[in-house]
Amino acid sequence: MNFELPSDLREYIIKLDNFIAAQILPLQHKDNNNRFFGHRREPSRTQWDNGGLPTPEWETLLAKARRIADEAGFYRFPLPRGYDGYGHRDTNLWMCVLRDHMASHPVYGGGVSLANDLQNEHSVVGDFPDLLMLHHWGSPQQKAEFIPARLAGLFRMTFGLMEIHHGSDATRMDTRAFDCTLPDGAKGYKIDGSKRWQTGGHSATHFLVFARTSGKSGSPRGITAFIVPRDTPGIAIKSFEYTLNMPADHATILFNNVRVPASAMLGPLDDGLAIAQTFTHENRIRQAASSCGIAKFCIDRSISYSRDHIIFGKHLSTNKAIQWPLVELSTQVEMLRLLILRTATEMDVVQNKHEGNQKIPPWVAIEKQLGHKISMCNYYANRLATQAADNAIQVHGGNGYSRHEPFEHILRHFRRHRITEGSEELQMRNVAGYLFRYKNTDVDERDLQKGDKSMPKL
Repeated sequence: MNFELPSDLREYIIKLDNFIAAQILPLQHKDNNNRFFGHRREPSRTQWDNGGLPTPEWETLLAKARRIADEAGFYRFPLPRGYDGYGHRDTNLWMCVLRDHMASHPVYGGGVSLANDLQNEHSVVGDFPDLLMLHHWGSPQQKAEFIPARLAGLFRMTFGLMEIHHGSDATRMDTRAFDCTLPDGAKGYKIDGSKRWQTGGHSATHFLVFARTSGKSGSPRGITAFIVPRDTPGIAIKSFEYTLNMPADHATILFNNVRVPASAMLGPLDDGLAIAQTFTHENRIRQAASSCGIAKFCIDRSISYSRDHIIFGKHLSTNKAIQWPLVELSTQVEMLRLLILRTATEMDVVQNKHEGNQKIPPWVAIEKQLGHKISMCNYYANRLATQAADNAIQVHGGNGYSRHEPFEHILRHFRRHRITEGSEELQMRNVAGYLFRYKNTDVDERDLQKGDKSMPKL
């Protein structure tokens, strides 16, 4: 069993580091841009008198960094070659290694830099779940209209599953879509309901709205996705939610008699929840890799500080109360990284095997065979990141509690990851389904097609 990273991946990391050192960090240190990353970061990023939204200067700087990364050929790395991506067959492994590397890097790591600022998922190596949904599920017209606009930064879409009264269980959503006739006589749909936690709502050009079109509440069937332009009559942004880490652009949106043409439908009628699976597992494993990297960053900074800091006439690092928690955290990081990279490698194997398979698309096969392992990686990594940040604050004492160190920022941001992409309770429930046979763990392809009717579903 070979545990070495592929040589071309190691070479890519060197190129990425050189690019960041030559073009991104100088931009971060230019003019007064460091105000966004030092102790002034939250006030500099946030419009406190405008709903807590990001400041235009902050978003302009992020956009400039992404543009530079795109011109250098790094930003679109995870996309297929048809969209100027790297088109690598081992994308999950590579993305996990890159996420872990950038989060743990001693110079630009910690999730608070222009290279990789995780408060709003900014990175010079981008992530494109919306584009991949369009790629896999969009009609020819939708692909031709939206994908080039997305790559040009002219199309920005929220993801509308969560609601005011419903969170983790999307099958019981209140939002409904009904058949209607549009003013021009064409067939369309009327959407009524609400969506909450719509990240990017302040700058979105479109909302991806999931609504029940048939069936009973609680059924995964009968839910359909619609791409709804922001300026459609009947749409109102009720509020933007203040969060533990600011700025925040998570909108609460109301839909009242919103009418869209049938061409606004994304994917099949009544089977829209399958669209969410297109990128769920990729997001979860990449999030886990970032959390693992952040934990290592906190550990490394704590070790360095304790070796240099003198208290009661001796180095802080000589105290077992400092050593032992860092030993435990370091052990957990090393084990976790191996699980993440192994799971990502297995995801690539399944992905490549089922690419283009209409009966068993890759995301279905990945859920069936590896969903429990991905959940293990995700919930444990996100929890470990918060534990490592909290320990770093303790090791650094008053310095760690101050905003002059990044740990309070890390703690507040990564606490969110224990809820997003499925809360850690849901992730553990998913693992339990496999361990206790509440879910079918047989990976035979015949079972993937027909399912196992003998096992109760969660």
